[in-house]
Amino acid sequence: MQGTMDISSESSTSFSKWRTRLWPIHRSEHRKFIPLLLIKFLVSFVYTILHATKDTLIVTSKGSGAEAIPLLKGGVVIVFACLAMLLYSKLSNLLSKKRLFYTFLTLFIFFFTIFGFVLYPLRELLSPTASSDALVNWMGADHQHWVAIYRWWFNSLFFVMAELWGGVVILVLFWGFANQVCSVGEASRFYTLFAIGSNAGVIAAGPLIWSASHWLNGGNYELTIKWMMSAVAVTGILIALLYYWVNEKIVDVDQQKTVEKKKKKSTSLIKSLVELFSSSSLVYIAMMVIGYSLAVNMVEVIWKATLKLQFPKSVDYQAFMGVVSFSTGCLALLLSLFVGGNLMRKFGWYAASLSTPLVLGLTSLFFFTLYYMGYNEGGFTPELLYVAVLVGAVHNICCKSMKYSLFDPTKEMAYIPLSEDEKVKGKAAVDMVASRFGKSGSSWIQAALIEIAGVGSVLNIGGFLAPCVIIAILFWVFAVRKMRGEFTPQAELIAA
Repeated sequence: MQGTMDISSESSTSFSKWRTRLWPIHRSEHRKFIPLLLIKFLVSFVYTILHATKDTLIVTSKGSGAEAIPLLKGGVVIVFACLAMLLYSKLSNLLSKKRLFYTFLTLFIFFFTIFGFVLYPLRELLSPTASSDALVNWMGADHQHWVAIYRWWFNSLFFVMAELWGGVVILVLFWGFANQVCSVGEASRFYTLFAIGSNAGVIAAGPLIWSASHWLNGGNYELTIKWMMSAVAVTGILIALLYYWVNEKIVDVDQQKTVEKKKKKSTSLIKSLVELFSSSSLVYIAMMVIGYSLAVNMVEVIWKATLKLQFPKSVDYQAFMGVVSFSTGCLALLLSLFVGGNLMRKFGWYAASLSTPLVLGLTSLFFFTLYYMGYNEGGFTPELLYVAVLVGAVHNICCKSMKYSLFDPTKEMAYIPLSEDEKVKGKAAVDMVASRFGKSGSSWIQAALIEIAGVGSVLNIGGFLAPCVIIAILFWVFAVRKMRGEFTPQAELIAA
């Protein structure tokens, strides 16, 4: 009850009405909050660059297309996500929290630097062209997107690492760090504002992506890659420096809960995960993550297929993605400032958690309605194609904006009352594997439908995906309702 009283007094007494809505941070908390906000800005800035680049590399490569994305997410990415989770859980028993953070961050920055300046410039030399052509002749042209994953293996590896940046660096490293240094009371005020940093990062990355695709490359996409991977490397160094500063000046995560660490017995990873998932809270959080990933990816892959028809050149495709990223950041920033925190404080955790599936469901319905009206096996007319691209972009912008401003903060708040092991290993399992399982699940469904229908394009199976999206959203809402029961004391505290 004391924690509830503290938060209530801070929210309603210490701040003016407008400051409570826009900036409910005490002056003494700025030393902790501002560096965390900057780290969130930087990791989201990198994620936006990587997200636009990975899609461009796969969708516009020779013999590839949006059809390759479900194969990568459904097969390759989930394997690497499981390996990353195993490695993280193992190293968490061997390394300090700070060394664990630096180790994973360094691995990512090293790879993206090597890709930009070695792997991509040498792509023709590194591509197994002869064996790839032989596979296409054997499998048939309708299955060349399968072969493209092998032909452009370095692009596929980039796609995997870019996907893992969101799961490992943002969800596990950043949010894990925030959960370790923030109390529940601070989280109720900090976390929705962290979305401002995230959205500002998305906004800042949009013009860079567009400029690197049009102004800075002279029509050479290889130079675009070098510009963006340089930005990723420099940003990674800044993230490490901010993390170091927080641990040196504010709170050292390795000095926390030392008694618990001394008493903790070493257990096998499999046994630890079994114990962790006996926690109903972790199960419901995992269900929320899976539901979101399933629903979003069902629509997103079809939209990216229409986007390739409208923008077949890599530079044009990536430039449009830059515009989408910029628009996403702007909308998400407005939601964070005027909707997210106020919705949380006025109506509580439950209402804030339900808002994302509601928005995603409405925009998905809009997109699929247009699909049913305008697509046939011959494709879209030029006018309807452009409309489909724009409607899909609106869906993507709305869903990602809601994720940054409401879904992520509400999900992360659910971790705070959990035990230390659940925050570290359980969070790694949920954010690396459950998230991947959701994306992979949608990919398996799409790949299976393509094979069963005997078609070479994901556009031809759109009519079967709408019911799948509805089921995924209902599954997600069910998890939120169940989590409400687990999270009731904290939900009431946040709403106070």
